[in-house]
Amino acid sequence: MTFTARSDRPQAWTAQQARDDRSWTLRLTEEQVQGFRDALDHAKTLGKPLLSMEQADFPLNEAARKILQEAIDTTQGRWGMCLVKGFPVGEWTEDESRLAYWGMSLYMGVGRTQNRASQFMNDVRNEGGEYKVKGGRGYNTNAGLDFHQDSADVVGLLCRRTAKAGGTSKVISSIALYEAVERRRPDLIPVLRQPFFHSYQGTQDPSQPPYYRLSIFGNHPEYFAARANRKNTVAAQRDFPEVPRLTQAQTEALDLLDELMPSDPLCFTMELEQGDMQLLNNYVTLHSRTPFEDYDEPDRKRHLFRLWLSVPTSQPLPDDWKEYYGDSRAGSVRGGVRGSAITQEFLEYEKRQAKALNMPFETWRPFMLKEDMERIIAGLNKEHATA
Repeated sequence: MTFTARSDRPQAWTAQQARDDRSWTLRLTEEQVQGFRDALDHAKTLGKPLLSMEQADFPLNEAARKILQEAIDTTQGRWGMCLVKGFPVGEWTEDESRLAYWGMSLYMGVGRTQNRASQFMNDVRNEGGEYKVKGGRGYNTNAGLDFHQDSADVVGLLCRRTAKAGGTSKVISSIALYEAVERRRPDLIPVLRQPFFHSYQGTQDPSQPPYYRLSIFGNHPEYFAARANRKNTVAAQRDFPEVPRLTQAQTEALDLLDELMPSDPLCFTMELEQGDMQLLNNYVTLHSRTPFEDYDEPDRKRHLFRLWLSVPTSQPLPDDWKEYYGDSRAGSVRGGVRGSAITQEFLEYEKRQAKALNMPFETWRPFMLKEDMERIIAGLNKEHATA
C-alpha cells in the first residue's frame, strides 16, 4: 500500500528535513504569555478540582486560544508534531504549572487516563521505577526508552525542569519508517500489517484480558497509522505462555524496525528546554529519549507533565484497532488505558469535555472481555496443533 502525500495530512520526513524546516516550532508572544498568566490567576481564585474545570474557569484571551489551536493543528498536518516554546513555568510553582497545563488542555482535547492507577496527568520524573520489568513503565524512571508511541491521539509534555545531563527527546516519522521498510524488505510489510500480541503491562480494566492484538502498520485504506512498542510485545511473549509465539518473519520485522528507528537518516533529536511544550501525533510519529542524570537537589530534578489527549481533528483509525482504542471514528474520544481506579468525577469530566469540544463520544465498554480472548487463544492454539 502506498499512501498519497497530501499537504493537509502528515507526510514522511527525515531528520535532516526536521532540522532544516522548523515550521513545526512555535514561539509564544508576550500577549499569549500574558493570556496564560491571567487565566491561571483566575483559576487559582476558584480552587476547583481539575476534573471539575471548564474553559470558563481558565479564561484565555484570543491570542492564547489561537496558539493552542495552531499547535494541535500542526500535529495533524505535515509534521505530525509541534514544539511550543516560552511558557512561563519558571514563574510558577509545581501546583500552578499543573493547574495551568490542565487549563490549556481544556482548549486542546479530552484527557485520557494513562496507567493502572487511572491517572489523567502524569509527572515524568525519576521516582525509582524500573523500565524493562513486568509492568514497568518509563515515565517514572531515568532510563533511556525504546521507540514507542503513547495510547492516545496526541501526547503532550510540558517541561518544568531539565536534567543535569541527558533526557534528550528523539522523534521519527513512522511514515518514513514504513517507507524505509518498504525499500529494504517489502516482504515484511504484510507481516507488520498483521496483528501482534502486546501486553497491557497491568494497565487494563479488570474486565479486559492482560494483552491485546494490534498490527504495527495499520490497514486503513486512506489514512496511515502505526503503532510499535517492542517492550510490550516482548512482555506478552515473556509473561503469557498461551500467547502464540512470534514467527521468524515477525521477529525479523521487529529486528529491522529496531535497526531503522535510531538510524541517523530517520531519528531527529531535540532538547526540551524549560517552558517547552512538545505535542506528538502518536499515529505518525514514534518517540524515545536518552537516559538522564538528575541534580542532587530535589527542587532541581528533571520534571515534565504529561497529558494524553483525544483531539477533535484526529484521523479515523483502522476498524480492527477498536480492540485497543475503543473507537475508530475521526475526532472521537478514544484511547488511553483504563486502569483499575476510574472515578465518577473522571467519567463526568470526559463526557462534559467531549460535549464542549463537539467530539463523538460513547460511554466506555470493553471491546474485548477476558473470556472472549480466552476463546480466541484456544482457537489459535488448536489451529496451530493441527497444522
